Amino acid sequence: MTQRRLIALSALMTAAASVPAAAAPQETSVKTSEAFVGEEAGDSLYRTYCASCHGNTGKGDGTLAPSLRVRPSDLTRLTRKGEKFDADKVARAIDGRKEVAGHGGNDMPKWGDAFKRSGDGSSDKAVKARIDAITAYIETLQAK
Repeated sequence: MTQRRLIALSALMTAAASVPAAAAPQETSVKTSEAFVGEEAGDSLYRTYCASCHGNTGKGDGTLAPSLRVRPSDLTRLTRKGEKFDADKVARAIDGRKEVAGHGGNDMPKWGDAFKRSGDGSSDKAVKARIDAITAYIETLQAK
């Protein structure tokens, strides 16, 4: 190494060593799934995870629907006139980790597992919040 490079390297190391500890980051500012859930609206999550099969309007006519063995459910008809939307049943169907009677086969991804395994450290609380947001959005799709 040349003398000039050694002097520059020495100056850099001295400067780095003299940075006060308070200037060092105390905590990373990387957002986890829990932080993003509040920012992600149910419609955004729906478009990302559901619309390719169920379609943008929830009628089961997404771009991937023709390639599936079983046609995706028409999510606009989960509630009959005068009935209350069963958010718990819909959330369990989205989650997929517990079988829901009448849900059909296992063509639909188990989003509970997928969200849990996602690379951003999803906690059970964050997984539930995502599923709840999608469920709330699906409730808005119900035929009037």
